[in-house]
Parts: sequence; structure tokens; C-alpha cells
Amino acid sequence: MAVGIFDSGLGGLTVLDAVAKRLPDVPLVYLGDSAHAPYGVRTPDDIYDLTTKATDRLFAAGCDLVILACNTASAAALRRMQEGWVPKDKRVLGVFVPMIEALTERQWGDNSPPREVAAKHVALFATPATVASRAFQRELAFRAIGVDVEAQACGGVVDAIEDGDMILADALVRSHVDALMRKMPSPDAAILGCTHYPLMEAEFQAALGPEVKVFSQANLVADSLADYLERRPEMIGPGKESAFLTTGDPKKVSARATQFLRRQITFTAA
Repeated sequence: MAVGIFDSGLGGLTVLDAVAKRLPDVPLVYLGDSAHAPYGVRTPDDIYDLTTKATDRLFAAGCDLVILACNTASAAALRRMQEGWVPKDKRVLGVFVPMIEALTERQWGDNSPPREVAAKHVALFATPATVASRAFQRELAFRAIGVDVEAQACGGVVDAIEDGDMILADALVRSHVDALMRKMPSPDAAILGCTHYPLMEAEFQAALGPEVKVFSQANLVADSLADYLERRPEMIGPGKESAFLTTGDPKKVSARATQFLRRQITFTAA
């Protein structure tokens, strides 16, 4: 019955927490590649190699469906994985789809021509690798017209969150928002394009101002997954136990994860 959730570090725990609340009866196996985090500064080939290795580990743990709860992996590796690597009896899904569905107010399977949407000026905050991939803009262009997207590479934010330095993370968020708003002074909406960033949602909202609608991924991904499994229940794998796996130091990662979710989380070595 297990579903796998993968992230380069701890950010994907925001998605896991939302999925666990939305689907409390589904065992979840989480794998954080903390030994190689952050992914946002790595090359596309490096990200692909690390992501396929981690996904294969989740397949081995009894997960037939794996969510890449990492925007960098979704941007740099997912399409390549789906085109030539994922076995026919497995599925790997990313986190862009639910976000674009929410922004465009249309289902992913809706293949009608692109149309105008309410948001005309969209700020995208993401890791350098996600910004460089232009994956979000590419997928959005299939579904919406007349949308101006200004992307800001938020260097350092993931590292600060992973290190538990929320004061530095707050300062970096404000700096990156200031940099973006010099290029786009009045965004209608803002996309938090990294699963670490929901932990800083209040800080992003404060820096952007109350008039900007902020889209954060965790609950959107959880709702989308629930809908997917209702349509494709056969994709729930045979695993029966929830687990937290890490390529890093289990004791250190467990302590930080416990701070993240404000409940006891115990990781074991992947």
C-alpha cells in the first residue's frame, strides 16, 4: 500500500505531512538525499543520476508510485526519467502539475488550447537549477497565454533551512523578494517553487505584501495525489510500513526533521 516521497533533503517533509493528513491510511516511505543536498546548484546530469538512484531505492521499498517532492528534481530529471527510465509498472510524478493546475484553474488532462487566466504577472521563487531549467514556464505556456513570469533564483535559502538557521533564511527571503520586485514591482501571484519554502510562507507573504496571492505546494500536491489514487488505485505499491530513510547521518537528520514537523521523526540509513 506504500507511496514513496523523495526530496534532496528535508523540504519534502512539508509534502509528506500534507499527504499524511489527506491520506492517513496510506503508508508513506520518505527518502531524503541529505548527503548530496542541496540539488539546486548541481548539473542536470548529476541531478538525474542522484534522483534515479533514490527513486530505485523507493521502488525496492515497495513503492510503485514515487512523488518527486523536489522541484529541482522535477525540473531537471522527471521528463527524462519518464521518457526512458521508469519501468512500465511504476509511476514517478512531480510537483509542478498541481501548482499549474491551481494557477490556471484547469485540470492537467484538459488539452484545450491555452487561454487567459486571472494572474497576469507571476513571481517564481525557486532554486538556481529550477530557474535555469525553465520547466515551470514551459509547462505553464501549454495552458495559459498572456502570463508574464519573472523567476528569482533563491540561493542560500535551502541551506539555511536545512541548517536550522531561520534568521538567515528570513533575511535571504526578504533579499530575494526585493531583487524580484525590482524587476516585477507588482506581481499578481507568487509561486513558492521549492518544497522547503512553505516553511517560510509567512515571510514570503510579508515581504510581498497582502495583495499578492502566494501559491505553496504541500496541500496542492496532497489533494492531487488523492485524486490520482482514486483514479489509479492499482498504483499503490505492496509496501505496508511507513519509513523515513536518509543518505545522511540518521541522528542528525532525525533531530532536524523533528524540528521541521514539531513531532518526533526517526530516520534510518537508506
